[in-house]
Amino acid sequence: MTNISLSSNGSTPFQQLLGHNTNVMNAWNNLGDALGGDNSLSASLKEQVRRTLAQKNGCEYCKAKGKPNPDEFDEKTSLAVGFAEVFLKQRGEINESFFHVLKEVLTDREISELCAFISFTTASQYFGAMLSLKPTKD
Repeated sequence: MTNISLSSNGSTPFQQLLGHNTNVMNAWNNLGDALGGDNSLSASLKEQVRRTLAQKNGCEYCKAKGKPNPDEFDEKTSLAVGFAEVFLKQRGEINESFFHVLKEVLTDREISELCAFISFTTASQYFGAMLSLKPTKD
């Protein structure tokens, strides 16, 4: 059971928690759509990053969607997942040397997108964790 009731707004339990404030829910959904799709980085790369973050960010709902799948990693995905793991350990105080490694494979645009995606995803997962969002039973 979640720490607050689900609203009638939204199509997922996560959205229904945000749905108590529809302006926030709509803006959150729009930002999630903008960050989650294929942009400079592929949606599949970002899904592996999301799964990596979920293992440590405390949201059971997010963890239930699966662990990272190394069989789907290419060079960029491996680097992005590794950077997400560094972020999880360092909590934002990431040494400049890690960015030198990223720049060997990723453009500044891709690094910006990756950092925005990691930040937004972490906020989403913290929100789920704070409100005790659990996986739904199918």
